[in-house]
Amino acid sequence: MAQTFYFYDLETSGFNPRDARIMQFAGQRTDLQMNLIGEPHNILIKMTDDVVPDPDAVLITGITPQKAIADGVTEAEFLQQFHEQIATPDTIFVGYNSVRFDDEFMRYLHYRNFYDPYEWQWQDGKSRWDLLDVVRMMRALRPDGIQWPFDSAGKPSNRLELLTSVNKIEHGQAHDALSDVVALIALAKLMQQKQPKLFGYLLGMRNKASVCALAESGQPFVYSSGKYSSEWEKTTVVATIAEHPKRGVLVYDLREDPAAWAGKSATELAAAWQRRWDDPEPRLPIKTLQFNRCPAIAPLGVFDAESQKRLKLPIKVIEKHYQTLQKANLAEPVLEALAMLEKQRQVQLVVDSQEADTKLYDSFFANQDKNVMRAVRVAQATELAEYATKLKDERLQALLPLYQARNYPNSLTSEQRQQWEVFRHRRLLGGKQESRLAKFFRRLGELAEQVSMGEKRFLLEELQLYGQSILPEDTELS
Repeated sequence: MAQTFYFYDLETSGFNPRDARIMQFAGQRTDLQMNLIGEPHNILIKMTDDVVPDPDAVLITGITPQKAIADGVTEAEFLQQFHEQIATPDTIFVGYNSVRFDDEFMRYLHYRNFYDPYEWQWQDGKSRWDLLDVVRMMRALRPDGIQWPFDSAGKPSNRLELLTSVNKIEHGQAHDALSDVVALIALAKLMQQKQPKLFGYLLGMRNKASVCALAESGQPFVYSSGKYSSEWEKTTVVATIAEHPKRGVLVYDLREDPAAWAGKSATELAAAWQRRWDDPEPRLPIKTLQFNRCPAIAPLGVFDAESQKRLKLPIKVIEKHYQTLQKANLAEPVLEALAMLEKQRQVQLVVDSQEADTKLYDSFFANQDKNVMRAVRVAQATELAEYATKLKDERLQALLPLYQARNYPNSLTSEQRQQWEVFRHRRLLGGKQESRLAKFFRRLGELAEQVSMGEKRFLLEELQLYGQSILPEDTELS
């Protein structure tokens, strides 16, 4: 079966995939030359009454919870359509900042609804690709033939709406999912036409094996990432210094002299690693490169004289710093520093929310549970509770009543309805003045003082009404 691209985009109720929800899904299939195949998908997904939208997100998208409820489908209904019509064999899912944003929302959506969170992106020849880092590398290494925008402060910017504007690409309404998909397809076609070699190379580099081979080759390589400065087009030359204990490798930015870090203790390195990139004190120039996140990397051979000049990074500096790095013996103290930071992070996670919705990354599901999950997805709503004893994973046991209440609320017994209301009360009002609803209404008040335009005012009024409508019974929020 021939490979196809499926370009997709989401609009969501907030910015945290553990807590927020997808409100709009849009996508379009194309062949590998960006010729359209079939009709686009444009689907609204219902909000459930245990979810508090982020007012700032709604002001951006213009999609109110009321509209999603009136015109949308449930998450379970959407996923059935998604797997029947969209996640077909040999599909390459393509987005813009999708690895860090859209894909995460899709994983949590699958997780909450008893699907494996990952198989939709790798099983049956499927894969994923993120064009944001492709844009970054193309701007840095092969910019000819494309207009490159700057933001209002004069800094290089790769925002999709700016790229489409300066390249005279039709973009309808930015932050409408389908409009963004149409614009992204046109941008991808432009990049493929103007810089076919780099575009084709990075398409081939989207799989883990190819990334691993280059990252572990023992030679410096080019790397484009949002973690690097826009002053240097988000691109540098790095060298691998150690294998990450859990994922990918640790790479050193050869723009910086490694001699400054030689002899530092693990404690000193950990402190420097935690600094912000704009901190006046130097930040440790090491980051994790994850093989499964479609990083934009390329061999040093593509870093031609024009690129060196554009990024102000001469090859002689790279060679000098690489030689210093090989003598600096940074691997051991860096790995010790990483262990310190991981331990701190685990302590913070224990304090964080313990709700089942947030526990996607605790572990993979066992095959026995996967079989039960498949049965759950096709079971009658009134029979779902019977599967609780068949599930071994505690997360799935906790998710089962939530899955039923969110997707099949009319199937709840009076006892199940009462349990759902207890859950909603804890979720929405737990923490009193620091609860989800309290913060929601406070933010609405702040925005009401800032927003004067008619449409935005209407959105705030709709959000106020929605917040009041999901208040658990017999409660007030003063």
